[in-house]
Amino acid sequence: MDENEARQLANTLHRLGIRGIVSPEDLDNPDGQWRVYDRSDPVVRRDITDAVLTIVSGKSRTAAVPTRGFVVPVPR
Repeated sequence: MDENEARQLANTLHRLGIRGIVSPEDLDNPDGQWRVYDRSDPVVRRDITDAVLTIVSGKSRTAAVPTRGFVVPVPR
């Protein structure tokens, strides 16, 4: 994930109430890969990217896809 995708994921995490810190893998290289961590301290942080992406994709997909109903066009 790049910096733009990381920003979008951070916004999604915030909207869904999911805790996680989106940060570059290598803090000295912000142009490299970004991951999601359980805390901001690089010494003790744990990579939780895969778990968070699974949660986000499941919640986003459920929220975005109607499960039933009708689309009724309204004349203008």
